[in-house]
Amino acid sequence: MKEIFVRLNRCMGCKSCEVACAVEHSRSKSIFSAMRETPVPRKRLYVEYPEGIKMPMVCRHCDDAPCVEVCRTGATKKDATGIVMKDEERCIGCWMCVMVCPYGMVGRQKEAKIAIKCDLCPDREIPVCVNACPTGTLVYAEEEVFAEILRRDAALQIARGHQVKA
Repeated sequence: MKEIFVRLNRCMGCKSCEVACAVEHSRSKSIFSAMRETPVPRKRLYVEYPEGIKMPMVCRHCDDAPCVEVCRTGATKKDATGIVMKDEERCIGCWMCVMVCPYGMVGRQKEAKIAIKCDLCPDREIPVCVNACPTGTLVYAEEEVFAEILRRDAALQIARGHQVKA
């Protein structure tokens, strides 16, 4: 299963991913029109700054997802591929999923009285937040591919640091 991974050393805190996510989940899909929509479109990922470190936080689509376990209406469930999805029609806004997410990745759209979370942009080949990231911080890949990217980056850094100077 593909998921969104974070390359921690690359984020510059621009929040392009947040803006792109909110616009993608708007009715108009336009940054200019989305600002005037009601309810205001909400992002589904967050760039945090713990101790001054820029850290994009994305839903982990947990194997044993607490948000799925507590949803009494079945609005939050795993699809056949393992992605935790939200059925907005079934959501009653009880906020239990918001309270149990260990990463704080389930948000509230108070005007519509529904909980919202990352859906990995099912109508797109690559989630919009990944495409919007100018530094390649967010990577949409399978675990093995992401590990390969990290190994290649580490090997390049080591090689550059050990080059013989003429």
